[in-house]
Amino acid sequence: MTSYLIGLIGTGIGPSLSPALHEHEADHHGLRYLYRRIELTEPIGDLITAARLSLYDGLNVTHPVKQTVIDHLDELSPDAAKLGAVNTVLFRDGRAIGHNTDWTGFAESFRRGLPGAATRHVVQLGAGGAGAAVAHALLTLGAGRVTVVDVDATRPAELAARLNPPIDQPGHEAGRGRRAALPHDAAEPGRLRAAGPAELPALLADADGLVNVTPVGMAAHPGLPLDAGLLRAELWVADVVYRPLETELLRHARRLGCRTLDGSGMVVFQAAGSFRLFTGVQPDVERMLAHLTELI
Repeated sequence: MTSYLIGLIGTGIGPSLSPALHEHEADHHGLRYLYRRIELTEPIGDLITAARLSLYDGLNVTHPVKQTVIDHLDELSPDAAKLGAVNTVLFRDGRAIGHNTDWTGFAESFRRGLPGAATRHVVQLGAGGAGAAVAHALLTLGAGRVTVVDVDATRPAELAARLNPPIDQPGHEAGRGRRAALPHDAAEPGRLRAAGPAELPALLADADGLVNVTPVGMAAHPGLPLDAGLLRAELWVADVVYRPLETELLRHARRLGCRTLDGSGMVVFQAAGSFRLFTGVQPDVERMLAHLTELI
């Protein structure tokens, strides 16, 4: 029987359902699969070294080390390099290789959960490791404009610099000409912009949708990530939090009549992507979705 030793590194990961999702799916494929939680009590570099020496096959990494882990890896997939964030680490032939399955996880969840949703302008709360993945997913899905808001003003600006195409950089003549050809109120496809919390009222008045990619709403961080009075029925609202499945944000949005998307799809699809990388086996995502429902 083929065996795998996998770990999850992060802070406050006790409630995570990733171990159960991975191990249950592995059982259906006849794999011996042990998935351990590794609380972030030591520097991330030390934990990567320890996992490598302990012959782990791979790791998932989560808040707050999806970005800082990069400095301790030997190689990055193209997606992880572009995003500057990693949620999956493979140990192969003595090398630690970083991947990102968060962005594909959110993209697939959005396609299935909010079909036909308008994406002319999307406001995103949070510019951390998961925020980079979600912003990239929204741009890949065809969002005309994504405005990222974070309490740390530097993070959205850095994310915009990383994800916007080079043609949009200041000083690029072709970029200026291309923008000049657009209608005054049109956003260039794939355009990501940075903003501060004070701009939220004006941004949400113009937006089609809102995505929360902050920890606010989790069991350990209850509450709302913004003033509930800024929500309106015409908005669709998505949250990447899945414990609890109905966050306070989604509860308020549903009361107003908003279309909503909870975090269950993203957690399953990113887990399926990681499982495939770890094992080379194609998981049954419908079975994993059903299992998550049972667990929750």
